[in-house]
Amino acid sequence: MIHPTAVIHPEARLGAGTTVGAHAVIDAGVVLGDECQVGPLVHLTGDTRVGSRNRFHAGCVIGDAPQDAKYTGQPTRLRIGDGNVFREHVTVHRSNRMDEDTVIGDGNFLMAGCHVGHNCRIGNQVIVANGSLLAGHVMVLDRAFVSGNCAVHQFCRIGRLALMQGGSAISKDLPPFCIARGDNGMAGLNSVGLRRAGIESADRLVVRRAYHALFRSQDRRARALDLVRSELGSHPLVRELIEFVESSRRGICTDTGRGRIDAE
Repeated sequence: MIHPTAVIHPEARLGAGTTVGAHAVIDAGVVLGDECQVGPLVHLTGDTRVGSRNRFHAGCVIGDAPQDAKYTGQPTRLRIGDGNVFREHVTVHRSNRMDEDTVIGDGNFLMAGCHVGHNCRIGNQVIVANGSLLAGHVMVLDRAFVSGNCAVHQFCRIGRLALMQGGSAISKDLPPFCIARGDNGMAGLNSVGLRRAGIESADRLVVRRAYHALFRSQDRRARALDLVRSELGSHPLVRELIEFVESSRRGICTDTGRGRIDAE
């Protein structure tokens, strides 16, 4: 099912059951898995390998060269897993160097007009809403939610099951399970996301205690980490939180409710 106006390079490879819409362009080096849907005016280019059951809506540009002044035309790569949705006019760029790929996992939903920059690594079941911008080298872990018109600075990390409120912007790391608000602010835990992920109430309470100790106490971060590790560190979710904070190079977003009583 290939529209007669589509332009497909002879060296491109399309899996079984893949459909291509009007005026789509698929360049050499592109490999599509089975049952993909390529909408009208989509451009797939570069060394781009795509798994099965991915959907590219109208006007997407996937695998183009990185927006990096240091890039000199190397045949860098983009790798995409299975079952992703790329809505209208999404842009995803391949990496800027040969030793690292831009990677998008499985089951992600990238909404209209969002951008994923070079060398980004997107996990599984991530949602990036309309108009959001992920700069180069950003890492977004599983089941995170980036709301509309958010901006993420290069080299930042967004933890698993974290959420960015609409219009927020970060140039520091957002820990797992937390909510970003405003500029580099945090506003407690993503309780709805934790519930939807099947995390029990007792486990959420332990994570809440760890959050308060790490981000709302008056202790210095190193002392707070030691206290949380000694009191709650045996819990796997708390361990995940501690490891994320300890491995941060850009610093951690600051809680905007410091000193207030948490009403949750």
